[in-house]
Amino acid sequence: MAEAARLACVSRRYGRTRAPRWSSPSKWQVGASPHPAAMDPVRLGHAFRALRLQKRWRQSDLAAKADVSPAAISLIERGRLESVSIRRLRRIAAALEATLEIRLRWNGEGLDRLLDQAHAGLVETLVRRLHAEGWATDVEVSFSIRGERGSIDVLGYHEATRMVLVNEVKSVVPDSQATLAGLDRKARLAPEIARARGWKCRGVARLLVVGDSSTSRRRIDSLVATYRTAFPAGGAEVRRWLHRPGIPIAGLLFLPYSQPTHARTSTTGMQRVRRPRTKATGPIRAS
Repeated sequence: MAEAARLACVSRRYGRTRAPRWSSPSKWQVGASPHPAAMDPVRLGHAFRALRLQKRWRQSDLAAKADVSPAAISLIERGRLESVSIRRLRRIAAALEATLEIRLRWNGEGLDRLLDQAHAGLVETLVRRLHAEGWATDVEVSFSIRGERGSIDVLGYHEATRMVLVNEVKSVVPDSQATLAGLDRKARLAPEIARARGWKCRGVARLLVVGDSSTSRRRIDSLVATYRTAFPAGGAEVRRWLHRPGIPIAGLLFLPYSQPTHARTSTTGMQRVRRPRTKATGPIRAS
């Protein structure tokens, strides 16, 4: 009864003659994306409110820009996120020129270690392939040049052709814009990074290495024009080029996941969970 009275009060406040759509979570929730248990709803609500006030907007102003009801904004700012979808939160964040990031935590740093296993396996596979083709490699190459900081997953050098290869390794298909911008920046700085290692750089090639799975290929296919423009060289061409480097290329290479030597099991990337098969049993015949 108290909740119904509160909803009626809010309805009168915004000039409605009936309970608003958000009075029932099943009626107004966009999608079925639950919020991670680690999300602090009160802190998140305070953050939305602080950004709104920083822009000197009323709740109705933000609601109009995000195409939601003012009552929904009020719920969010008070930390009442039980029936708010992540899609709606992202829309409101975009109206505030902000980005909503959700982090899943488990067992301290245990989740990071699980994810790192897939990445480390891909790095291992790539390094072995480069060594087999006569490339020298350096892994996790950190740099700080004129205020630009970062790390290159695998930096390769082919001494015979003096070609430098910047490799970006991803166990899952990444955000395309951030990845392209980051890889371009690393390739631009690569000649200086190579010279610091005593490598004579004639040219710089770029390679995006992605763990091979049906999900990864499907995501790449969904942005095929973007990836073909950024990485014209495909798998077969990249393999030929690694064997005999010519002019610098930009390529996309799918590699199978591999276990780092210290890992015994894999928990990411290529695994599928299937139901165990049960033996069919027919009727028991009398002997």
